[in-house]
Amino acid sequence: MVAVAGRVVVVTGGRRGLGAALVDEVLARGARKVYSTARSAYTDDRPEVVTAELEVGSAASVAALAGAAADAEIVFNNAGILLPAPLLTGDLERATVTFDVNVFGPLRVARAFAPILAANGGGALVNMHSALSWLAGSGAYGASKAAAWSLTNSLRLELARQNTQVVGVHAGFIDTDMVSAVEAPKATPAEVAARIVDGLEAGDVEVLADDASIAAKAALSGPVERLTFSAAR
Repeated sequence: MVAVAGRVVVVTGGRRGLGAALVDEVLARGARKVYSTARSAYTDDRPEVVTAELEVGSAASVAALAGAAADAEIVFNNAGILLPAPLLTGDLERATVTFDVNVFGPLRVARAFAPILAANGGGALVNMHSALSWLAGSGAYGASKAAAWSLTNSLRLELARQNTQVVGVHAGFIDTDMVSAVEAPKATPAEVAARIVDGLEAGDVEVLADDASIAAKAALSGPVERLTFSAAR
């Protein structure tokens, strides 16, 4: 388990939505410094927050962040993208970008920060997935989150040797700009952020942040044809 108080934290995609709520939450729990990233430059007046530009699709951008945040002890891989892209009929480029951001982006960050976390005592890596990691029907986005889930599970094994806690987070709809057009019950970013940090500090390796993710995981033991987004609604 990794306590947040006194730690140096990185939050990718920390400018808004769940990322901004994670920045608020770790600060409320006593984080000493928070590196908060966005795709373009922005400012945050809080003295504990260091803002940085990050494009997770760029190895050079990720390397620059790692160079600037060599004191990091906890990394939240929160940056992601949602581009509607049916697998058969959608624009293949949109599917490619989705996988590059949602799968290879977190992998780039993990590879860049693994030696930093090791040098700083192990710390933690927290990856954001989705209830849709386990449910078909959301095209390239769901497929990318399924791949991200598998990525996290393998990273957990590889990073265990350096005492890094790896946490995978699953959540349904969160009330952010990303899903503002979706008509469905939504958790607030603050609620989900609190549950994520609760899990981190409790030593959990997986956080099911809401009822939707709990139900989706429970369905994994049932018939595969029921593992669909439409069946879960």
